[in-house]
Amino acid sequence: NSTLHCCVQLWPSRFEGVTLAEAKKLMGTIMEPIPAEKMSTEETLPKSSIPSSFDSRQQWPNCVTPIRNQGQCGSCWAFGAAESFSDRLCIASGGQTSIVLSPEQLVSCDWEGNMGCNGGIPHLAWDYFEAFGIVSDSCFPYSAGTGSAPKCAKTCADGQPWTTHKTKLFSTKGYSGVEAIQTAIMTSGPVEGTISVYKDFMSYTSGVYEHTTGDYLGGHAIRMVGWGTENGTDYWLVANSWGTTWGEE
Repeated sequence: NSTLHCCVQLWPSRFEGVTLAEAKKLMGTIMEPIPAEKMSTEETLPKSSIPSSFDSRQQWPNCVTPIRNQGQCGSCWAFGAAESFSDRLCIASGGQTSIVLSPEQLVSCDWEGNMGCNGGIPHLAWDYFEAFGIVSDSCFPYSAGTGSAPKCAKTCADGQPWTTHKTKLFSTKGYSGVEAIQTAIMTSGPVEGTISVYKDFMSYTSGVYEHTTGDYLGGHAIRMVGWGTENGTDYWLVANSWGTTWGEE
């Protein structure tokens, strides 16, 4: 695998006083390869047709959901999935369906290979969308930030009908290769991605991140919203789930 470069910024106050053990709890992604039969066979755009930079927030300003905070729960796998699906649902509807979907439903209800706040496998979250669908965040709001997830609900907290949104059958596919990922983002919106996080990521300040030192902390899921180049180095533009005090706007 090529090194992931991502252009984000970490303000020191976000993890001031946080122990490594506490930081590791945030890394809730089990780094399991996507099965071959789940990989996309869609045509990839030729490199000449892919721009040097792309930002989903500029392309679809009304569809990219705001940054959220997973708290002390290892639920990044659920946030990356729910937020990417929220964005894609909005984009596919031409902006008509603008709904923030519920990561809590995945954390509390998706136990087919996933373990709530103790981690999960991103591609299994998409299997859950296909099989069961997902409700809005206002229906099943996030409350697992303390590190403990509530029981699986089947009625909405806001009193609205339990309305689920499903991915199409066989549409939950993985992408392999830079151009395939770029094509997917350009044509349909943000995708969920995974990264290996090391200690130096926690004290990162600015520019394009590249791991240089420190212990491995775990796997982490993010939302990939675009890409670019800075000082000759290509990077992915990613949205994290560590709150608005982490990273660049």
